[in-house]
Amino acid sequence: MAEIFFVGLGRMGKGLGKRLAQRGHKVGGYDPKEENRKIASQYFLTFDSLFKVKDFFEGRRVVWIMVPHSAVDDVLRQLEDLLEEGDIVIDGGNSYYKESQRRYNSLKAKGIHFLDVGVSGGVYGEELGYCLMVGGDKPAFDFVDPILKDLSYQGEGYAYLGRSGAGHFAKMVHNGIEYAMMQAIGEGFELLKESGFDYDLKEVARIYNTGSVIRSWLMELTQKSFEEFGTLEDIKPYVEDTGEGRWATLSAVELGVPMPVIALSLFMRFRSRQENSFRDRLLAVLRYQFGRHDIKKNE
Repeated sequence: MAEIFFVGLGRMGKGLGKRLAQRGHKVGGYDPKEENRKIASQYFLTFDSLFKVKDFFEGRRVVWIMVPHSAVDDVLRQLEDLLEEGDIVIDGGNSYYKESQRRYNSLKAKGIHFLDVGVSGGVYGEELGYCLMVGGDKPAFDFVDPILKDLSYQGEGYAYLGRSGAGHFAKMVHNGIEYAMMQAIGEGFELLKESGFDYDLKEVARIYNTGSVIRSWLMELTQKSFEEFGTLEDIKPYVEDTGEGRWATLSAVELGVPMPVIALSLFMRFRSRQENSFRDRLLAVLRYQFGRHDIKKNE
């Protein structure tokens, strides 16, 4: 069995480590937060210092980083004196592919391999397996193949996609598509809600997901959402983004690829965060100026 050490034991890092430990791999991990270490320690060895990386391995080191993209460089700086030529570093977080290429080149100069791995599967991947999109040197991929196979959905949900950056680029596009699909579902169900037919929305989601052309895991989660949260009246209409939709839109501009649906879905997330839109206030007064349409004022 393989040896692997995780840096970052949040929900995803813990889930990846747990799945591998259950399949007999030697798993260790570090996280600066004691709470995260405590939860992960139920499934594999955890340490309160990153320096334990040097003592954990008997053979070639494989260190999997699962932290926010803004923290990757800091982790790599801490690892510099703990790794040796031939070791492998995996970034499984949502990093910008150009940053991954830069990190690849920096580590390659020191004889250390770097793989960028896009990870999809959410909280269910821990039990069902993940979708893993891998970029970097093929020999490094081949070495960690048994790890990726055991992490993946049905042992098939992983692939070597090409040179450095290919894994995170594919995950970036994946998330852009996800944005657009979620936006379409949201718009469609809002139309159903406002139609006057008094639909049971969870029943509509169920039937959409039973043999229809648009059946999908996202539609299953739509049904589950209505079951758990009712008509969503208590949910604030604020939609966050992790940055990958922005990077996908930027890449589309750089490459001259028309991507209006994904780009619009990103902008609609920005719109969800505007509680008092200046733009809409301006539109209201413009309608008044040219047509003397009524203006609604704050009381």
